[in-house]
Amino acid sequence: MTKYKRVLIKISGEALAGKLDHGIDFEIAKGVCEKIKTCLEMGVQIAVVVGAGNFWRGRNGNDMDQTRADHMGMLATMMNCLALQDTFIKIGVDARVLAAIDMQQFAEPYIRDRAVNHLEAGRIVIFGCGTGNPFFTTDTAAAMRAVEISADIALLAKNVDGVYDKDPNKYPDAKRFDKITYMDVLTKELSVIDTTATALCKDNNMPVLLFELGNGENIVRAIKGEHIGTVITKN
Repeated sequence: MTKYKRVLIKISGEALAGKLDHGIDFEIAKGVCEKIKTCLEMGVQIAVVVGAGNFWRGRNGNDMDQTRADHMGMLATMMNCLALQDTFIKIGVDARVLAAIDMQQFAEPYIRDRAVNHLEAGRIVIFGCGTGNPFFTTDTAAAMRAVEISADIALLAKNVDGVYDKDPNKYPDAKRFDKITYMDVLTKELSVIDTTATALCKDNNMPVLLFELGNGENIVRAIKGEHIGTVITKN
């Protein structure tokens, strides 16, 4: 029994790297794809946005032009998208990559109605290249695509198990929220999700569940409606 009919799952690039410092741990990727397949077989329509932190993070501390650095990040997301697509296909799941910029040699262009048609046909849809614009993160892309495809919820699968009042890696006394409002995330400047994504979800009343990806089992738990991570809503 599932709680949601259509979901958008954001998978962080760092989570796909696992214990590697760089690149993709394909055992983790396979495990995650198998868990998503389980959800698909339960009748859930699933779209995926994947980050690129396992390959590229902004300007990486150098003085690159921000726009050019973000363009590199868009390309990096496509490496993860194609890796996930290949993994899905190998386990018997039809998956399509839709890119926000023109890459017609190996990805379909992003068209909202096409994405919905794929979802309704039972395919996994993987959105690449973020929003297609610089200065926006893949969190924002996830929020935008969730709203565009009328998802029931945006599931943010990261390498942290929820929203905290401060960085749990630095402060042992950090408090995790079970539930928090969009406004509290914004006013408290809680950086686990970027402000543009939070504001977009707030303006469109898109609920968010942020949780730790792990081996992917939490995706199944989230779609079943189990209490994990942190829920971000209007009230």
